Amino acid sequence: MIAPTLENNRVKLSLLDLSNYKHLIKIAQEDKLIHYSPSKIDTPEDLKVYVQTAVDAYYQKTAIPFIIFDKEKKAYAGCTRFGFINYKNKVLHIGWTWIGREFQGTGLNTNMKFLMLQYAFESLQFDKVEFRIDERNLVSRKAVEKLGAKLEGILRKNTLMLDGFKRSTCCYGILKEEWKSIKATRFVGF
Repeated sequence: MIAPTLENNRVKLSLLDLSNYKHLIKIAQEDKLIHYSPSKIDTPEDLKVYVQTAVDAYYQKTAIPFIIFDKEKKAYAGCTRFGFINYKNKVLHIGWTWIGREFQGTGLNTNMKFLMLQYAFESLQFDKVEFRIDERNLVSRKAVEKLGAKLEGILRKNTLMLDGFKRSTCCYGILKEEWKSIKATRFVGF
């Protein structure tokens, strides 16, 4: 499987691997960057393990991890991923997204998600894209709702967090037949 490079005038998403993850070490150390994630990335060793897990999933053809380069700021901003790729059912998840504080609220995430949704629906010809978000993460929930994703349900207490808390996970989705309308109304000018 060859990972695509997804790019527009604002952002470039290329394969995240052990040759480039070090660009993210400083960002990964930002306080509470992935507070709502069951992963640990705040030390260089933890970040390497996180990336190795993503790389392993890439070689198992169940994920495509991306490093995010903000072309406007000329800096690496974080990472994101296609995960739980199911080629038979034509469904994948977009997630594992974290970007540094200076990149948040700048439109970078919207540009990334547009490129990822466009690739999933128009290049891969998948039928559905899902997002899984901690029920408490209202900022991320509002962001995917703004993209046009619909809340499909909540998995109650299904994920053990690092601090021992058992989180509930909101399941959002966008269907292929919704994409054309979402693209025309939510991503005007892309």
